[in-house]
Amino acid sequence: MDRNASLFTPVLIVGCVIILVSFAVRASFGVFQIPIADEFGWLRSEFSLAIAFQNLAWGIGQPIFGAIAERLGDRRAIVLGAIIYTIGLVLSAGSTTPLEHQAYSWLVGFGVAGTGFGVVLAVVGRASADEHRSMSLAIVTAAGSVGQIFGAPTAEWMLTFLSWQEVFLVFAGTVLALILTLPLMRAPQTAGKAELEESMGQILVKALKDPSYTLIFLGFFSCGYQLAFVTAHFPAFVTEMCGPIQPGGLLDSIGISSTSRLGAWAIALIGAANVGGTLLAGWAGKHYSKKYLLAAIYTGRTLAAAAFIIFPITPTSVIVFSLVMGSLWLATVPLTSGLIAHIYGLRYMGTLYGIVFFSHQLGSFLGVWLGGRMYDAYGDYTLVWWIGVGVGAFSAIVHLPVRERPLTAQAA
Repeated sequence: MDRNASLFTPVLIVGCVIILVSFAVRASFGVFQIPIADEFGWLRSEFSLAIAFQNLAWGIGQPIFGAIAERLGDRRAIVLGAIIYTIGLVLSAGSTTPLEHQAYSWLVGFGVAGTGFGVVLAVVGRASADEHRSMSLAIVTAAGSVGQIFGAPTAEWMLTFLSWQEVFLVFAGTVLALILTLPLMRAPQTAGKAELEESMGQILVKALKDPSYTLIFLGFFSCGYQLAFVTAHFPAFVTEMCGPIQPGGLLDSIGISSTSRLGAWAIALIGAANVGGTLLAGWAGKHYSKKYLLAAIYTGRTLAAAAFIIFPITPTSVIVFSLVMGSLWLATVPLTSGLIAHIYGLRYMGTLYGIVFFSHQLGSFLGVWLGGRMYDAYGDYTLVWWIGVGVGAFSAIVHLPVRERPLTAQAA
């Protein structure tokens, strides 16, 4: 049997484990907004800036780790990322000033880059057969959502009997343990002869000169803005702006008795809905145009965010928004990475996707940072939310002119 005939390979399974743990920890940081601010008497913008720097470092580190993986090996890149991630969490656990949190968040961000989508999607993409690639990328992406399901509620639960510093240390040990899974991650180089003959510099020049690559880069910005803002600020947003939970009602009966707990579980609900949404996107990416699917996803996000902020914010609207937004949450990732692989080939997919992902993380930085600054200035998140609506509409439009054909075919 051909080694690529099976969908569920050891590389895919290990990739899912790494992404799950990495994203569970990353998705939990919004839960620490209020406990850390309350302990030290900080403004909301102080810890928000630390999360913003973390997202920016993730974006800067993604193409770097992609290049490391392509030059030195995927597993070495992941080991380096896990070690840096662990050191960042341990140092953050001992931080007592905003500057310390903001400085060490750079290490956490670089660690996420080394254990995140750029490296893992590239190695899974190379290990997948052509007919399975879209779904393989979707499964790994969905694993990130599974991590999100458990990350925020687990952090919120542990905070009931541990300090936030101790929770950080538990997370650090969990990330470091990822190294134990790497012996199973061996992926072949499934690149064509023409791709292997091209240097990284040559393919980068071709991509950077291609207008479609620029459009994909610009379009991924709003994805980062919306996801990072919601991950970092939605728990606090729901805690402070949502209407009260009815005593004895359905939510109260299942243990969600406060808006703070609803905020944490909203992040988990987004992750749960996104498992199905991402797998559906992976299936659709095999059968339909990826650029039109991306435009549709960004349009759906724009409409969902606009409707949520227009109508009164209640526990019911929080749940409905979480389900709708969750179904569209990371569905862009397998489509964007698959589009890059389709147009530019597999050989340097990690680096090319990493550069595009930098745009995503610029949006993430802006979403998190603006959320904190505008909250401190205006006392709510309304304006920064409407900015997210606007950039979502922009992304829906800019994907439409992308030329969805392999670069070699375009040249011919």
